[in-house]
Amino acid sequence: MSVSRPQEAVPGPSLLEREAELTAATNAVDGLRAQEPRGGVIVYRGVAGIGKTALLAEVQRLAGQRGCSVWSARGGETLTSVPFHVVRHLLQPALTTTGTADARDLLGERYASVGPALGIAPPNSEVKADPQGVRDGLDVLVGRLADAHRPLVLVVDDAQWSDLETLGWLAHYAERGSRLPVLIVAAYRTKEASGETAALLRRLDGAAGENAVALSELTPGATARLARAQLGEHADDPFCREVWAVTGGNLYETVELLARAREAGLDPVEESADSLRPLIMSARAPGLVERLMEMGTITAHFAFAAGILEADISLELAAKLANITAEDAADCADRLRGARILSGGDDEPLNFVHPTIAQAVYRAIPRGLRTGMHSVAARRLTQAGHGAAAASRHLLEVPPEGDEDLVAQMRAAAEEYFLVGAPGAARRCLERALDEPPLPTVLAAVQYELGKVIHLSDPAATVAHLKAALDRPGLDHEQQADAVFLLSQALTHNDQVSEAGRMVAAAANAAPAGPTRMRFTTMHFLWEGILAAEEDGPGRSRRLAEAADRVEGRDTTEQVLLMLRAFDATASGEDAQVAVSTGDRALVNGSLPAGLRWTDTTWGFEPLALLALGYTFADQLDRADALFTEAREAFTAAGWSGGHLAFANALTGYLQRRRGNLERAERDLRESLRLAAQVGKGLPMHWDAACMLIDTLLARGHVQQAREVAEDFGFGPPYPSTIVVPDAPSVRGRLLLALGRTKEAVAELEATGAALTRRGRYNPVMTPWAVDLARAVAPEDPARAAELAAFARRRAERFGTYTAIGEALRCQAALAEGPEAAELLRQAVRCLEASPCKYEHAAARVEWGVAARSRTELETGRSLARACGADGLVATADLALANL
Repeated sequence: MSVSRPQEAVPGPSLLEREAELTAATNAVDGLRAQEPRGGVIVYRGVAGIGKTALLAEVQRLAGQRGCSVWSARGGETLTSVPFHVVRHLLQPALTTTGTADARDLLGERYASVGPALGIAPPNSEVKADPQGVRDGLDVLVGRLADAHRPLVLVVDDAQWSDLETLGWLAHYAERGSRLPVLIVAAYRTKEASGETAALLRRLDGAAGENAVALSELTPGATARLARAQLGEHADDPFCREVWAVTGGNLYETVELLARAREAGLDPVEESADSLRPLIMSARAPGLVERLMEMGTITAHFAFAAGILEADISLELAAKLANITAEDAADCADRLRGARILSGGDDEPLNFVHPTIAQAVYRAIPRGLRTGMHSVAARRLTQAGHGAAAASRHLLEVPPEGDEDLVAQMRAAAEEYFLVGAPGAARRCLERALDEPPLPTVLAAVQYELGKVIHLSDPAATVAHLKAALDRPGLDHEQQADAVFLLSQALTHNDQVSEAGRMVAAAANAAPAGPTRMRFTTMHFLWEGILAAEEDGPGRSRRLAEAADRVEGRDTTEQVLLMLRAFDATASGEDAQVAVSTGDRALVNGSLPAGLRWTDTTWGFEPLALLALGYTFADQLDRADALFTEAREAFTAAGWSGGHLAFANALTGYLQRRRGNLERAERDLRESLRLAAQVGKGLPMHWDAACMLIDTLLARGHVQQAREVAEDFGFGPPYPSTIVVPDAPSVRGRLLLALGRTKEAVAELEATGAALTRRGRYNPVMTPWAVDLARAVAPEDPARAAELAAFARRRAERFGTYTAIGEALRCQAALAEGPEAAELLRQAVRCLEASPCKYEHAAARVEWGVAARSRTELETGRSLARACGADGLVATADLALANL
C-alpha cells in the first residue's frame, strides 16, 4: 500500500493520448470531493506495457493534489495463491499505523473474523470465518476508513494477478458503486486471466460501466513526440516512424527503446533507424534475460531470487536464496537498479521496475533452480517464524516427491486459511498435499480435511473425498463419526437426502452399541425428518418417540435427539405440550447446551433450527425468539454472513410473521433472500425464505407482490426433496386461491393433503391445506367442505394451541351463516386473543364484526390490523364499516 502525497508533475509524454482517460478520472475525483460525495469505479485494461501503470500513477498524483487519501496495491504473478494478499497491502498499513486499539474500534464485533484475514489478528481456532462474512466485514471497514480519511481513493494494479479472495471482495464492493464515498481505480492485463479470475474482472468492468476503458497503443504522432522529448527535437520523421514500427506503439517498449538509444548515443536520424530493432530485442524478455546473464552469474542468481519473491523483496532473504553474501547482494542490487530492473533499496524493500520485467525474470529461471529456490524460500520463511501459510505459496511450486514434511506444512497452511475465511486457498493446499502423496497412514486424514473444507462449496467433490476417507484406515472414532455426518450433509446439499439416510443407517447398524451408534442413529432421524417425502413417516415418528423417551439429555447426541423429537411432535400435530416439554429437556437452564451452539460444526445448525421452529408453531414464540435472535447474533459475530445469516434472517422474519409484525417480517425476509442470492440459486434456504415471504405478503393483502415473488423465484413444483417451512404446496395453494385460480388451487391442496396425510404430518398451522381447501370447495361441495373443516378442528384440538383452534373455528365460521357463524367467530376471537399471533386475532375480530354487524368489533379489528401492517384486512374493515 502507499498513501499518496503531492508529487512532482509526471512528464507529459509518458501520458500522451490519455487525455480522455485523465479527464474522466479528474471528474471522478471531483465527484468524490463534492458536497454530496459520489464514489465510483474506473477500470483500465490492455496488453502488457500499454501504459496502465503510468496512468494509475498519474491518477494517484491528481487525487493526492486534490487532497485525497490514496492507498494502492498490486497483484503479483507468483502471489495469486496467497489469500487476501492484495487487500492486506491495500488496507493493513492504515490499520497498523493507527494502533491495534483503533483497528478493534473500526472493526468492532467483526474484529475476530476480519482481523485474521487482514493479518492484524491471529486466526481463531474456535470459529471458522465465513468468506461472505469477511467480504461484508471488509465493506464495513472500508466505509469507516472512508469516513476517517475521506475523500478516499483505492488503486489496484495488475488485478489479473490478484488473489481470488481480494478480487471477489473488490468486485462485490465495486458493484455498490456511487452509493459509497470511495473511488476504486483498477487496471489489469487482457488475455492473462481465465476462469474465476476472468469472471470477477468482468464484474469489475460491469461496475465501472463507461469508465471501463480498453487502452490503445500510441499512434505514430505520439511516438514521435515521445522520441523527441527523450532524444531531442532534431529526431527526424523516418527515425520516429521506425520507433513506432518496432514497438507497435507499446508504451513500455517505446520508453525502454528510447532509453537504450540514448545510452548507446544513437543519433535520432534516418541513418540510425536500422539499429532500433536490435535494441528493442534487448528490452524484450529474451533480450532482457540475455542482458541479465551478461551481468554475471551472481547477479543473475540474485535477480532470480528476487523473481521468486517478486514483491517487497528483502535483500537479506534474496541473498540467502541466491546463496551469496550480504555484501555481494548489495552490489547486485546496485547493478540491477542501474539496469532499470529493480528499484528501491536502502530503507525500502526492493521491487521490480515493471511487472513485465518481473514476469520475464521469473520465467527465465531454469526449472530445477526455480524449484530449489522455492523450496529454500519456504524453509527460510518457516525458520523465521512466519508459519506454514506464508511458506505455502512456495511449496505449491515444488513438484511432488513424497515429502512427509511438505504434506504436514500444507495441512497446517490449509487449517490457517480455512479459519481466516479462505476455503479456496485451503483446498489448493490440501489438493497439493494429496498430489505428494501422503503416507497411507495419513491419506485418509487429508481426504477428510479436504472434505471439511469444501463441504459447503462443492458437495459432489465432498462426497468423493469423504467416501474415500471412510474406505481407508487412519481416522479415529471421532473423525469417522464426523466424516459420516459431513458426508450425509453433503449428500443432502447435493439433493441426495435418501442416500444420506441410507448411508447413516448402514453406519449405525455397523457400529457397536454405544455412543457412536447412538450418534449415527440420531443422524438418521435428522435426515429422514427433513425429507419432503418418506416411505414410513408414522413409523419413523414412533421410533423417534421411543428413542427420545429413553434418554435424559446427558450429552449432545441425546440433546439433538430430543430436539428432533420436539419438532416431529409439532409437525405431526401431537399435543403441543408434549412437543414443548420435550424441547425443554434438550436445553440446560433454558439455554442451548455447550457443544450445541449455532456456530458449532459437530451437529450443524439444523437441529437447533428445527427445535426453534417447533416452538414457533406451538405458540411458544418467546422461546423461539430467543433462539432465533441468538442465531443471528452468533452468525454475525462469527462473520458467517452468507447462507447462515440468510437463514437466520428468514427465521427471525418468519417469527415476526407469526407474531403479526408483518412489515418487519417482510423486511427481514427480503433481506434473507438478498443474502441468499449471494450464495447461489435454488438452495433450501431460498425456498424457505421465498415461502415465508409469500405467506407474509398474503397476510398483508399484497397479493400481486406475492405473485411477483413466486414468479421471480419459480415457486412451484417440482419442490425440493427437503421440507420447506411453512409447507410450500400449502402456501402455493393459498396464493392460487387469492389470485382467483380456484381449480388449480384445489388440485394443489388435494395433492398436498394426500401427501402429508401419508406422512403423518397433521399440524394445522404449519400445513394449513385443509382449511384453505375447505373454503375452496365450499361453493360447489359444501358437505365435503364441512368434513374438511371438521377434520381441521379435530387436529387443532388435538394439538391444543389457541392459534390452531382459533384458525379451525374461523374456517368453520366461513362455511356457516347468521348466528352460527357469529358464534363460531366469537369463540375464535376468544381463542386468538389468548394467542401470540396478532394477525390471526385481527382477522377473526374483523370477520366477527362483519358477521355480527358490530361497529365496535370492526373498529377493534381494524386497529389491530393496522398495527400488524395487514393492509388488505384494514381495507376489508373499512368497507364493512362504510356499509353498516
